[in-house]
Amino acid sequence: MGKANVNMICDVAELTSLFEKSNSLDDFLQAAVSTVAYHMQAAVCSIYIYDDASRMLTLRATQGLSADAVGKVQLRLGQGIAGLALKELRSICTGCASKSPSFEPVDGIGEEKYQAFLAVPIRRQLKRVGVLTVQDTEADYFDGADEQALRAIAGQLATVIENADLLMALHRQEDVRPVQVTPVSKMIKGRSGSSGVARGIGSMVVSGRAGRFRKHESTPDELTLDDFERALKASEQQLADLQREAAVTLSDVAQLIFSAHLLILADDEFSGAIRRQIQEGIHPADALVDVVNRYIDIFSASPNPRLQEKVHDLKDLGHRLMENLIGGERAPGDYTGQIILADSLLPSDVLKLATEKAEGFVVQGGMTSHIAIICRSLQKPMVMVDAQQFDLFTESCELLIDGSAGTVYIQPSEEVLKEYVKHQRRADALEAAPPMNPESHTADGTRIQLFANINLLSDLKLADKFNAEGVGLYRSEFPFIIRNDFPSEEEQYRVYSRIVEAMGEREVTFRALDIGGDKLLSYQDEVEEANPFLGLRGIRFLLKNKEVFAEQLRAMLRAGVGGHSRIMFPLISSVDEFVEARELVKQCMGELDQRGVEYNRDTQLGVMIELPSAVVLVEDLAHEVDFMSIGTNDLIQYMLAVDRTNEMVSSLYLSHHPAILRAIDRVVSVARNHRKDVSICGDIARDPKMIPFLLGVGIRKISISPRQMVEIQQAIEAVSMQKAVYAARQMLELSRISEVESFLNNT
Repeated sequence: MGKANVNMICDVAELTSLFEKSNSLDDFLQAAVSTVAYHMQAAVCSIYIYDDASRMLTLRATQGLSADAVGKVQLRLGQGIAGLALKELRSICTGCASKSPSFEPVDGIGEEKYQAFLAVPIRRQLKRVGVLTVQDTEADYFDGADEQALRAIAGQLATVIENADLLMALHRQEDVRPVQVTPVSKMIKGRSGSSGVARGIGSMVVSGRAGRFRKHESTPDELTLDDFERALKASEQQLADLQREAAVTLSDVAQLIFSAHLLILADDEFSGAIRRQIQEGIHPADALVDVVNRYIDIFSASPNPRLQEKVHDLKDLGHRLMENLIGGERAPGDYTGQIILADSLLPSDVLKLATEKAEGFVVQGGMTSHIAIICRSLQKPMVMVDAQQFDLFTESCELLIDGSAGTVYIQPSEEVLKEYVKHQRRADALEAAPPMNPESHTADGTRIQLFANINLLSDLKLADKFNAEGVGLYRSEFPFIIRNDFPSEEEQYRVYSRIVEAMGEREVTFRALDIGGDKLLSYQDEVEEANPFLGLRGIRFLLKNKEVFAEQLRAMLRAGVGGHSRIMFPLISSVDEFVEARELVKQCMGELDQRGVEYNRDTQLGVMIELPSAVVLVEDLAHEVDFMSIGTNDLIQYMLAVDRTNEMVSSLYLSHHPAILRAIDRVVSVARNHRKDVSICGDIARDPKMIPFLLGVGIRKISISPRQMVEIQQAIEAVSMQKAVYAARQMLELSRISEVESFLNNT
């Protein structure tokens, strides 16, 4: 039986360490197979890389097989056990390979003597990357724990391999000319993305025109090739330290987020081009500026969207090298005192920049909602502006942003700066204020429960600080959308179990993966949808990709041991979808029983009510589900046919629309009649003006961001149930938006 130490093999720090010590992708892959073979006490470990154009797998690294086979042995997609595992995107474990109908030994590499064979696909979401295999002479050597460990490693390998592929694609691109932007000074009214106030210098992160990378004004004249080599080594060390820090503070999502930086540094096409210019007599700083700007232009102009996404990585790396080269006062990669200006950001970009101490973000409108959610979790202010407003910004312009009001000041006046100082004092006073009451009651004593929305593990501390009574919504998509690959069951289990452990006996509701619409995985550019909000998202994606769904369900079921956990399915439109999802949960329970793995057998299953069809069918759903949660953001969007990310119609996105009020009332009424637990989340739940209505229709459970709990508790304590019921009845009788607005403004 295999002896895989799952904790050790799945440790991100170990792979990061291997990556830091490697000079190339092949070096890294060879180090990885040696490490995996050692920990699993396997005779053989190999990695095959897949080429989509030829549909062939090539052996790129091995420990145990003939070294001469590397780069020469090839398999067709579906050929042999390894090829079949990749074709079907599933793990294959056989105790006696020679008896498997799929086994095809390759001549000359001595593979025939190995009986036990375990193959795990390396994938980036649904895109095939390669295969990780282990073999041993002893039959039935590998078990379920070995398979889990290998799947976790395969997930981490995908990130590094993808970045290496991007670099190879980069070298085939052609140069283009950049676009210059003229600075303008004024106040801009945008939209709030994440609250808070920040002051700093603008730093451009713009696809297509990332801002020219310039030589520092105080660059010394006497710099040599040795100085550049020193800067290169210093940058590598700093990035390795940053990665380790991120892995500790953001362990659920910060997996190898600086790997692209490190790969670019190790790329001879990049560093070699700078060296050659220096050797030809060009000043090291000028050579660095020239090569970085050339790469920025190539990245920006590439038709490959993943190369476009790496523009910030390149610019950030250039700044780091320059600071190390000239010995600047500001720490390399330290964005203290800088506001990020971006027309396009990935969740991983936000994490990198937050790790590097960026003060806040100004982004061009149409940004996906999860960017704003991450900024809130990281306590970084963010303002969204339209394309015309964004054109007013320039590199190094002085900025003050108010995330709560959605306002950006370019070259703020003394009066504005004085208000900023006052805000900082108020924020400091709020931070020092005593904690909120442990329980929430209306003015006449009715008990209301406040639960926390959790996006990142770092939110758990805030949930405790503000006395959250549990987790009403854990958005499980964040470890997915930030990575370049699906996290394995084991990796997900580690995240989910930490949430359950932190909550103790308090209730935890896991929402199954909800992607699509404005919550995109990095691979989804490969599948264009004319109407993504009406496309493959939520439960539709999960039921179409049941292997991904099942991995998550098993991880959630396992994490619930010893706690009070529930699983909720997103974007349910029919009873059939819920029943199909419930059947898959039962299958997962059966698989865990067969593996002898503990799980929460009492896990309740519920649905998000966020589609008009679910509102109509709520009576039928109530017969099947254990609980319901009203997801008001999507409910408003779909009932009113308003894309909340579309600036042209965003003013029509109204939580107080009469149709929305009546839909909420219907769902709560049905749930209470069937004695089913019902809660509410979304923007309406964090609006103090709407609290009387929600309480009046029967809501007793509210799930919001921990930082909003003080304000919402105060709103609850300020209203009696008699007044709340009256307000709800009055509002439900109104048929015009203007009438509802008038009522809210006069109460």
